[in-house]
Amino acid sequence: MKNFVCKHGASGGYYGFGFIASAIFFIGNADSFWAGVGGFLQAIVWPAFLIHSLFEFLAR
Repeated sequence: MKNFVCKHGASGGYYGFGFIASAIFFIGNADSFWAGVGGFLQAIVWPAFLIHSLFEFLAR
């Protein structure tokens, strides 16, 4: 049996911190319960929104 050690876990902390910050932002700005649920779901995929905005900015 081989031991597999993954030493590339530092980016998970950045994603976790970004998730918490974006969840606080989106849920804090929600007007209703369902907007808060949508904000939570949006906080999960916030890197996709970030990259999409970056590509739109670079396309100009």
